[in-house]
Amino acid sequence: MATVLVNGGPAIITNRITGAGTEPKWVAWGTGAGTAAAADTTLFTESSEEARTVGTPSRVTTTLTNDTYQVVGTITVVTSNKTITNAGTFDALTSGNLFIKFDFTGLALLIGDSVQFTVKAKFA
Repeated sequence: MATVLVNGGPAIITNRITGAGTEPKWVAWGTGAGTAAAADTTLFTESSEEARTVGTPSRVTTTLTNDTYQVVGTITVVTSNKTITNAGTFDALTSGNLFIKFDFTGLALLIGDSVQFTVKAKFA
C-alpha cells in the first residue's frame, strides 16, 4: 500500500500560496489494480458511476500547529456493487489535477454503502 503526493501536487501547493488555482478538495475512488506512484496523474479506473464528492478541507495539527492539510469526504455506492482499491483528491469536480493518491487492499462495497476518507498532507 502506498500514499503519495503526486508530481502535480507541488504545483497545486505553490498556486494556492500565490492565490491562484483551486483547492484539492474533491475526493474520488477507483477500482483498478496498482500501486500509487508519484508520476500518476489519474486513479486506477476512477469510478464513473459515483461522481467526485467535495470534501471538507481544514488545517489540523500533527506535530506543529496547523502543519497538516486535511480533506474529509464521503462517497456512497449508487449504481452497482464494486470493490474499490484506490482513492485520491483532485483540484476540480471533473478533470482537474490529482493531488494525493493512495491504494489499499480491495474493499468490497454494496449499493448504499459509504466510505468516509480522511486524506492528510503533512508539511514538516
